[in-house]
Amino acid sequence: MTVYTYSNCSTCRDAVKWLRAHGVAFVEKPIRETPPSVAELKRMLGCQKGRLRRLFNTSGQDYRALGLAEKLPKMTEAEALALLAGNGRLVKRPFVLGDTFGLVGFDQAEWARAFDR
Repeated sequence: MTVYTYSNCSTCRDAVKWLRAHGVAFVEKPIRETPPSVAELKRMLGCQKGRLRRLFNTSGQDYRALGLAEKLPKMTEAEALALLAGNGRLVKRPFVLGDTFGLVGFDQAEWARAFDR
C-alpha cells in the first residue's frame, strides 16, 4: 500500500500515526516531490466513483491561484489527471492506494472500514 503525504500537513501526520497504531504496513511517498502517476490517479478516480473533484486539494493555494474551481468542470479527465500528476500540491492528501481501495483525506471512520479495524 502506498501513502502519499506532505510532511507539513497535520492531517497527513495524523493519518500516518493512525496507520502505525493499527499495525498497517505501508510505503510513504512525499506527494509534492513525487506526485501520484496518471495510472495511480485513474485507479483512485475509480475508487472515488468518478468524482474527479475529490482528487483535488480544493483548499490549496495552487488550486485557487489556477482558478480551478471554474476551469475543472470544463477540463477533460485526461487534462485534469495530467495536471494532478504534474503538481503534487494539487492532490488531496493523504492519498492512499491499496490493492482493492483508494482513500483521499483522513476520516478515521472511513479508514477503519477500509482497513477493517
